Amino acid sequence: MRKLKNSELNRINIDDFKKAEKLPVIVILDNIRSLNNIGSFFRTGDAFRIEGIYLCGITATPPHREIHKTALGATESVKWEYFDTTVEAISFLKQNKYSIIAIEQTDNSTSLLDYNFLKLKKTALIFGNEIKGISNETLPYIDECIEIPQYGTKHSLNVSVSAGIVLWQFLVQRR
Repeated sequence: MRKLKNSELNRINIDDFKKAEKLPVIVILDNIRSLNNIGSFFRTGDAFRIEGIYLCGITATPPHREIHKTALGATESVKWEYFDTTVEAISFLKQNKYSIIAIEQTDNSTSLLDYNFLKLKKTALIFGNEIKGISNETLPYIDECIEIPQYGTKHSLNVSVSAGIVLWQFLVQRR
């Protein structure tokens, strides 16, 4: 066994990325405060070739040195837009027939293990603030909630780790 060299990974360039078919999902960041987490969302979004990322509220926007540290250039490949509020982003997406799915622990969440992404045509996944989660003003506009099963003492994951898990499951079901 040997590790592959970068030249053997068949990576596409940014122009080809922009033209390529995308995983039909928009990621909405609801007041994410950590610049490293924001960069991680971009890098994960690039890895799964998502449609785009909507940055909302206090979520910082590129270009920013601290975002770039973890994004490693993915802010150039992944399409993004900024909205003053998450509700504004949701309203825009609902007008365009997107289903709005929050990743949050609620009294009505569906386990990620049981969730069927195939039933959705256009999907937006919302990830909330590292401390407070999805904002209370956003909850009434959400169509469904998905919860990642957890078995430890903390019952929470880093928000960008959650994105990797959920987007992977979305990709597996869609492929």
